[in-house]
Amino acid sequence: MAGRKQLLLNRHRRHKRIALLVGLLLLALLGVLLAWWLVPLLLVLGWIAHEAWFADHLFYSPGDDYRYEFPPATRQLPARVVDGLLTVDGDFAGADTLILQLDVRASWLGRWLDPGVRVGDDRQDFERGVSGRRYLNLSGQGEVLAGRGLPIRGRFCRLGASATLHALRNPDYARQRLMVIAPHADDAELAAFGLYSRAAQASIVTLTQGEIEADAYRRLGLDQAAAARLKGRLRTWDSLAVPLWGGIPAQRCVQLGYYCLQLPAMAEQPEQGFGSRESGERDIRSARQHNPLPLPGDSDGLASWRNLVADLAALLEHYRPVVLVTPHPELDPHSDHVAATRALHEAIGRSSWKPQTLLLYANHLHDNDRWPMGPAGQGIALPPAIEPLPADGLWSPGLSAEVQVDKAMALAMQHDLQGPLPAKKRVRRLIQRLLAGRRWPASGEDEFFRKAVRRHELFWVRAL
Repeated sequence: MAGRKQLLLNRHRRHKRIALLVGLLLLALLGVLLAWWLVPLLLVLGWIAHEAWFADHLFYSPGDDYRYEFPPATRQLPARVVDGLLTVDGDFAGADTLILQLDVRASWLGRWLDPGVRVGDDRQDFERGVSGRRYLNLSGQGEVLAGRGLPIRGRFCRLGASATLHALRNPDYARQRLMVIAPHADDAELAAFGLYSRAAQASIVTLTQGEIEADAYRRLGLDQAAAARLKGRLRTWDSLAVPLWGGIPAQRCVQLGYYCLQLPAMAEQPEQGFGSRESGERDIRSARQHNPLPLPGDSDGLASWRNLVADLAALLEHYRPVVLVTPHPELDPHSDHVAATRALHEAIGRSSWKPQTLLLYANHLHDNDRWPMGPAGQGIALPPAIEPLPADGLWSPGLSAEVQVDKAMALAMQHDLQGPLPAKKRVRRLIQRLLAGRRWPASGEDEFFRKAVRRHELFWVRAL
């Protein structure tokens, strides 16, 4: 995790410890003044309440406004919500991405059950207790909106009467040569399976083996290093094989073989090699044997920043992408994701081939671990932006029901998303299902099956 998210997490845990200490003191006082049996009863009830309503990692107030700016050329049209119908004044013909800015305020039930907005044939959820400016994604519903208007109503929340529609127009980037930069196996599928599976010409470059946190493989009788090596081999295979499910042949998939969570250290000391934290390996060539072309890092196998940037520059010149799909450096806090986009920028500077467009994605967030909120199969509202972001464009292509199933199956093939839920999370989900009304998909237990399989994919558009 990047430094800011770690600070937020530490503050969140500190506040929880203080609240727990105060609660225990009050319970002890109640036990002395009233009855001792109240203490264990209230402890159990308090734990259930925590798991149902207070276990989310939300590092901002639900009353904060989201803060987005859009490019100057974005059409901004006044909209109204009257008697359950959303209408827009003005013409937004030709716009493919429609973002509705409006105020959402939770009802009293919306402090205990997830509030959301049903708009047209979609539903998009927000934080419990929401009270502020939010952004709905209406992409794919423009024809109905331009006609009689879209039915809209709050679920455990009230909607402001006035709103603003931001209408953005993009080319279909799937028709251009594109390259997806995946810091780890599964990042390409999480962010862009729908995009790359219909692309005319796409390549996928995975930067790391993803070998750490391999304790699940120690049940096979392996020590930590052997388990990490096995996990690295499996995820390397995933990065090359799973894209075929989306129509990308192995000769357009490349695994660079660098080591998980070492990219930031590599960036600080570009000439030094950084081996795996857990597997004991230091030579990246062990993961490159199935690559379709030789790369600069093959010469010495050193896991260095210099080799990473040279590898990416060589791949740009070989595949000649017009569009690059890469993690959002301001929104996605994972340290490997931030470093991946940094390395890509350096490679573009060194390469003789110059792409035209960045499509930025966020598989992780600083502020809210549940985004996109709500059940699988629904739309993707814009994520929290409590601090101002660059005024990038947005592109949100739709995924049919069939493509959503294919995307879920692509995720199910990823070894890192296959493990069973820990017992604590399983109990928490049962409590949240019963008391908070939350639902999870049948396609897989990992949280990414809920978050990533949606009717939209979402990219921030930045010209190079």
